[in-house]
Parts: sequence; C-alpha cells; structure tokens
Amino acid sequence: MDKLIHGTAANDTIRVVAAVATKTVEEVVTRHELSPTATAALGRTLIGSALLGATQKDFDRLTIKLESDGPIRGIVAEARPNGALRGYVKEPLADLPANGNGKFDVGGAVGNGTFFVIRESGFELGLHNAPYVGSVPIQTGEIGDDLAFYLARSEQIPSAVLLGVLLKNTPPFVAAAGGVLVQMLPGANEHIITMIEDTIAHAPHLTSVIGDGAGPEDLAHLVLGEIEFKKLGERDVRFECTCSQEKAISMIEALGVDDVRSMLEEDKGAAMTCGFCSANFQVSEAELSNILDRLANS
Repeated sequence: MDKLIHGTAANDTIRVVAAVATKTVEEVVTRHELSPTATAALGRTLIGSALLGATQKDFDRLTIKLESDGPIRGIVAEARPNGALRGYVKEPLADLPANGNGKFDVGGAVGNGTFFVIRESGFELGLHNAPYVGSVPIQTGEIGDDLAFYLARSEQIPSAVLLGVLLKNTPPFVAAAGGVLVQMLPGANEHIITMIEDTIAHAPHLTSVIGDGAGPEDLAHLVLGEIEFKKLGERDVRFECTCSQEKAISMIEALGVDDVRSMLEEDKGAAMTCGFCSANFQVSEAELSNILDRLANS
C-alpha cells in the first residue's frame, strides 16, 4: 500500500509531507491507458495534490487543475482527506520525445495556461460551501515548479516541491513514483532554509531511492539531511473514484425531459463513461422510462 506522512522539523518551523505513490500511479496508467509523457504529467499532479491535500483539515477536498494549450490540453487531480486520489488528462495519448536532459518533456506536453488549486471546505461532511479557487500562470509545466510558484505567489508560503515518476519498458510500467513538499513556516531560520536548499540540490533523484525501496520517512530525511524530523501522522494513499450507477442516473436525470426522451426514443438506452476512472455505466430503456416518469411528476 502506498503511504503518505506529514511532520515538522526545526522546532516546528518547517512542514514536511512525503509520499510514495507507485501503486497509485500504476493504476492510473492501467485505467486510462496513458502515454509515457501523460503518465508522468498526471502522476506528478496526483502526487502534488496528495501532498498539498495533507495540509488541509480532515473534511476538505483539494483539486489541482491545469488548463493549457499543449498537446495534453489539461490535467485534473483530486485528493480527499482519506488518502483517496483520482484524476485524468484531457488527451491521454499525448506524447513527446524526451527533452534535452533525457527526461519526460512534461513541460512541453502541458504548454502555457493556468494552474488552479481548488479547496472545498467541509466537502466530506456534505456542506458544499463555496470553494476557494486560487490560480497562477503556468511557469514551466513541470508540475512541481508550478505548485511551488503557486504556494509562494497565491498563499505566500515559500515551498520546495519534488515530484517524480519513473517508468520501465515492461508492464506494469511504473517503476517508482513519489514526492516531497517542504514548507517554511513563520519563524523559519534562514540558515536552516539554506541547509535544506543545499541538501535538496545534492540529493539523489527521488525515484531512484524509491526504486531501491525507500519509504516516505526516508524521503523526508533525504531532503532534510541532518535536520531532525518529527512525524505527526501518516495515511494510506490509493486510487479511488466516487462514481456509481446511481450518480450516472442522476446526471442523466439532470439533463431534463427532452434529452432523456431523445435517448429513450433514438437509442433505447444510454451509456456513460467516467472521466476519472474509465468505468462504464449502462442505463437501460426501462431505467430511462422511470427517469421520465419521475421528471413528469416532479
């Protein structure tokens, strides 16, 4: 099972969140049949949403969304407080050759656009308050850079974000995936910040140590170096969707009488595919008739 931990360092002036999400990203690849570049892009975004979502209250939902003009066109990743993640890319087969460093050209696939963070307070309690939506222009499209820029610009929290997805040539393709979020809280010592920056600059790639068996606590120590880390909590991380047959029927019902009647008369049924998990839901002719009856009597 994939894991995420959170804690503090340097007398509670540094927040650290670290996660290993290899199995979660692997399931994303399986469900969406993503290209390698799309896998790296969505995998990084899912991990970023998990890391940032861990800084929220227990009943909040967090979504990271990119709207862009690159081949991938857009990305959505959602993190719930129980560790459940889901997401999709608009063009799952979008792919590009490796960049000049021999790595996935996620920035080229994303292109220019806007990076959004959406926080929904009390969502898991059914409160459905008006969400807080923050946004910044996409800087590099590499996801980690953009998340760090968002936190510095929109939420005024200096942060370092490391996200990584490593693929291999044979199924199940995902060799390693994970990330670390380091945030400077009020009172953070400049010397400590410099130490962390230097440690990160000289640290091995996250995916290489994850591939060697490193867990979230190892990743936290990797970026902190000699600075002591205090773990405050952990949670399992997994891919999980909230779609269902009932929700599919509700969405069709929301279309109204004319559209439902058209489905019934022309298609004798309906089919819906969830964009988050690729599950397919069939709505029979009889179910459409029942929907029409409910609409007529409402």
